[in-house]
Amino acid sequence: MRQRSSRAAAALAGAALMFGGVGVAIASAGKAAVDPARAVHEKLIVLDTHFDTPANLGRPGWSIMDRHVAVTDGDQVDYPRMVEGGVDGGFFAIYTPSGPRTPEGDRAARDFGIQRAVQIREMVAKHSDVFSLALTADDAQKAVAAHKRFVFVSMENGYPFEGDLTLMRTFRALGVTMMSPVHFKNNDLADSATDAPEWHGLSPKGKQFIAEANRLGIVIDVSHASDDVLRQAVELSKAPIILSHSGMRVIHDHPRNVSDADAKLVAAKGGVIQINAYSAYMVAAPAPDPARDAAMKALMAGFMRMDSMSVADKRALMAQRKAIEAEYPAPRANFAMFMAHLLHAIRLVGIDHVGISGDFDGGGGIDGLNDITDYPKVTAALLHAGYTPADIGKVWGGNALRVLREAQALADPAAVPKVPVTN
Repeated sequence: MRQRSSRAAAALAGAALMFGGVGVAIASAGKAAVDPARAVHEKLIVLDTHFDTPANLGRPGWSIMDRHVAVTDGDQVDYPRMVEGGVDGGFFAIYTPSGPRTPEGDRAARDFGIQRAVQIREMVAKHSDVFSLALTADDAQKAVAAHKRFVFVSMENGYPFEGDLTLMRTFRALGVTMMSPVHFKNNDLADSATDAPEWHGLSPKGKQFIAEANRLGIVIDVSHASDDVLRQAVELSKAPIILSHSGMRVIHDHPRNVSDADAKLVAAKGGVIQINAYSAYMVAAPAPDPARDAAMKALMAGFMRMDSMSVADKRALMAQRKAIEAEYPAPRANFAMFMAHLLHAIRLVGIDHVGISGDFDGGGGIDGLNDITDYPKVTAALLHAGYTPADIGKVWGGNALRVLREAQALADPAAVPKVPVTN
């Protein structure tokens, strides 16, 4: 890990001074301090571009209509907290873990992806009084006007369609409007940011993925992709691209974060960098500790069964996690660090090219920003930093919706399948 630059250190120090106590200050200042920022927040379309919440949809006894508690349940997104946090909607991700790059593996990933897409649609249909499936930016605005929460569908990892790119159209017909080619491990489409180079960017099939996404009006998401993939996607795509949940590398040097130079490339293409709140990408990992590492490895094996885990079982797993963290304390990112990433991005590429995603229900969550009920703090902090409500509206949803509009405007109308909607 390289030594943090003086510019990054100054940004962190400044953010800590400005925002380290913003939640406490706002809470203690009384109603006069709370209402103006919250009033601004409620007038905006607040959109998170990466919810991993669909992983909960098949769990016995779990309902998105119940209010969960992050510290005990480990769950960070549900309908009651969307209302409490003033969150209007988001991209609900079909996350498929990497697996064998074989015909059998591809078929299993395809089936998994289709099942998850159906679960998302069933959730919306079951609760159509409060949720609405969104296929376009206009759909999101209509949902807000109808006092509903909008649900876009995205795909994290191209594993379900890497064996047959015609499946991209199948997933588009299921409502998917954003796709990323790769996750933690390389696949047949692209190199991952967290794996050794194999293709040195996009594979030949990965380049076809870019063209097909453009043809179908699908937003291309390069979070988790290598730097070479990002640059090649910017070059090859006709439409703007997005990083749905990433950070700024100059603030913390991690391969999942984007460099200033590459962020400028994304912005020059009209794209957006969505700043996330994932602690491991914001603070250095603790020194190796065999006992702690063994305990965490066993714990993570438990989390791999989350699809079938009851609410009680997950609470027990969360209690184990808290006990391990208490025995082996590790650094954890905080709200000031998040704001350092966010403000640096805005100053670097401009207010039109930055957004927000907590990476909630997928490992995100930091001190002071641990679930979606904390999102009004971000609005308050941006107001405190001198940004206008119009500026903040771009960051909270306007920029991402613009990218979606532009991607869909460039699509081939004859190629885009009709998507049946039951809201």
